[in-house]
Amino acid sequence: MKLGVTLSFSHLTDVAFMAAAAKLLDERDLHSVWVPEHVLFFPAHASRYPYSDDGRIPGNPEGVLDPFTALTFIAAHTKRIRLGTGICLVPQRQPVYTAKMVADVDYLSNGRVDFGIGIGWLKEEFDALGMPFRSRARRCDEYIAAMQALWSEGLSSYQGETVAFRDCHFNPKPVQKPHPPIFIGGESDAALARVARIGDGWYGFDLDPTRLGERLQALDSALRAHGRRRADVAVYVCPNRNRITPESYPAYVDAGIDQLIAPVFARSVDDLERRVDRVLELAR
Repeated sequence: MKLGVTLSFSHLTDVAFMAAAAKLLDERDLHSVWVPEHVLFFPAHASRYPYSDDGRIPGNPEGVLDPFTALTFIAAHTKRIRLGTGICLVPQRQPVYTAKMVADVDYLSNGRVDFGIGIGWLKEEFDALGMPFRSRARRCDEYIAAMQALWSEGLSSYQGETVAFRDCHFNPKPVQKPHPPIFIGGESDAALARVARIGDGWYGFDLDPTRLGERLQALDSALRAHGRRRADVAVYVCPNRNRITPESYPAYVDAGIDQLIAPVFARSVDDLERRVDRVLELAR
């Protein structure tokens, strides 16, 4: 089982710390680093965050760096670690520009992007962006299909319900072929069906080993319904609120996942180093 980490950079993060953190993660035996996305936060919102008891994002954040900007910065300070969006909110973004950002970071990093995607939960953010919330799942599938057309070799064309372009140049193409792997985020049956339908992998979040086992059974069922099997997709899991312990770590291994992504939020390089080394020691 590979090990990755997730962390977040914001307007409160010192740029020198970002550079040092990127270099530290690249030097450790870590497979990947993942960063989140939200362009807006709200002091009060009716939408419920699905990974907390009170429906609020822990810490009441006021901003995070755009994931592609953050990953470009990390790419410039690293050589090997893979770069993941965890999670890119695809249906609230213009898909041609999103395809461009994914391809550019993949090009600049020499093929290190893992494209984690989700449909989003914060209706107030969609409203502020002028993007319809209720149709986000359907548009997500369409946007991904449009991106795949842009990432294909030669002139690009696509005709969909909300996206259309014809015989256009789109460059650079991604280094990874046919495109960076697409990891579908979400734990619902609908999300797992999307994994089976269009995903190269699943990014499960906030799952303890017991809940993970239940969702893996549902994933297997969804894959069978689409003529696929577990070996056809990679399974990455971030425990989030569920601490990685000497007891839980082997349980994640036994579940047969491909990568465990540990939250390692820190305010200093020394703190980050301690948190990373603690996870690596569990793996050893």
